[in-house]
Amino acid sequence: MSDDDAVEVGSPGEPDATAEDAGSGGDAAAEDATEVDGDAGGGDAGGGDAVEPTLADRVAEHDEALAEEVADLESELDERREEVDELTGKLARVRADFSNYKQRAKRKREEIRERASEALVERIVPVRNDLKRALDQEDGSDIRPGVESTLGKFDEVLADEGVEPIEPEPGEAVDPARHQVMLRVDSDQPDGTVHEVYEPGYEMGDRVIIEAQVTVSDDDE
Repeated sequence: MSDDDAVEVGSPGEPDATAEDAGSGGDAAAEDATEVDGDAGGGDAGGGDAVEPTLADRVAEHDEALAEEVADLESELDERREEVDELTGKLARVRADFSNYKQRAKRKREEIRERASEALVERIVPVRNDLKRALDQEDGSDIRPGVESTLGKFDEVLADEGVEPIEPEPGEAVDPARHQVMLRVDSDQPDGTVHEVYEPGYEMGDRVIIEAQVTVSDDDE
């Protein structure tokens, strides 16, 4: 081999193509590896939902004992919230039950009132029929016995219903709760006492339904 051929083949002045290719390939591979590593790192950083640290976790970074107390308090708070939710639900059910009860009670009172009214009407109708028959008698006939009998029946109906007439006697003291004074008149009765009953009143038990209308003695002597 000649010296010229040796210089031409192994000339240090010219770059080795194989070395450049290898170097280029190595750099590209390194860049690819860097990109892959970067992608992988990015995936770890952004992948999945980050778990928010609890208050106990944050406190634990400074004081483990205090963190345990905080964890216990958080657990107790959760229990109290569950109790509040349970009691709130019970309260809502109680309110609904009470509302239903009031509606049922109202309907029941209305039914009792209707039945009581029906029963009273059934007892009063015969009295009306007796009065009508008394008026149907011929002119000039004595209807007094029939009217007295009808009045007796009517009084029986009122007594059975617990209704009593208010008819104070002359000379009886005036009771403002039971008597309505119509006017004052000259009378031989003591001053300020009942002279005469103008129209009787009615009471049912301890309740005055209608006050008796009376005149009162006015003794100027």
